[in-house]
Amino acid sequence: MLNSPVLVLNKFFFPVDTTSVKRAFLMLYLGAAKAVDMNYETFDFESWSEISSLKKSETIRTVSKTIKIPRVIIVLRYDKVHSKEVKFNRYNIFKRDRSVCQYCKNSFPKNELSIDHVVPKSLGGKTTWENVVCCCLTCNRRKGSNFLSETAMSLSTKPIKPSWELLSNIYLRTVKFEEWKPFLSSVDTSYWNVELEE
Repeated sequence: MLNSPVLVLNKFFFPVDTTSVKRAFLMLYLGAAKAVDMNYETFDFESWSEISSLKKSETIRTVSKTIKIPRVIIVLRYDKVHSKEVKFNRYNIFKRDRSVCQYCKNSFPKNELSIDHVVPKSLGGKTTWENVVCCCLTCNRRKGSNFLSETAMSLSTKPIKPSWELLSNIYLRTVKFEEWKPFLSSVDTSYWNVELEE
């Protein structure tokens, strides 16, 4: 429970990251953040503690009270806004391809997927949106360092550079908490992976 995610907004109510429940409570208690409800109302630690007893939901018990877990917090002094440029990283490639192997068309958990160069790097293929796809380990081994034309395999869809809006819409289908939806209707919150390089 203490490690489950909490959405972090900057002072303009723009999503910038996620944090753990434990860290969110610490930030609330220290006055570095406020809890936010689905109506964009903000609450400091004391006022959040007071309304917690009125609502039936996930809670944390302290020695003296029961406090509702905040699912969204706003950091009071953070005003940076992330760019809408889609980062070229593994997470976003998996997201674009919906964790579906682009060769056998089956869905897999992320730990059973890899990135494949359609035109192998050893044969001059580049590490770009248009030349990498999500694929399962079995298909990756089957294709090896061959051109697709040298195998009996084919691509499910042609790989393209996704738009920022496309990835944010895919993300919305995976949101676990209703409280996040008002803040994620048109944003991509996947910031945690490093960009891929040639």
